[in-house]
Amino acid sequence: MLNALVTAAAETAEESHGWEGHLPMAPIAFGIVAMCILLGMLLVTWGFRSVGNRH
Repeated sequence: MLNALVTAAAETAEESHGWEGHLPMAPIAFGIVAMCILLGMLLVTWGFRSVGNRH
């Protein structure tokens, strides 16, 4: 039964030609966006580094 479901899903995916191989951005852009997000999170973390020591 599982084999039949997998086969049916594969045939449907082949017929749809949806997003196969088509990314909304270039692959390098995903890396740049990820690095910018991580850098932003680092800056926020760095901004709160000594809050626990204040009274």
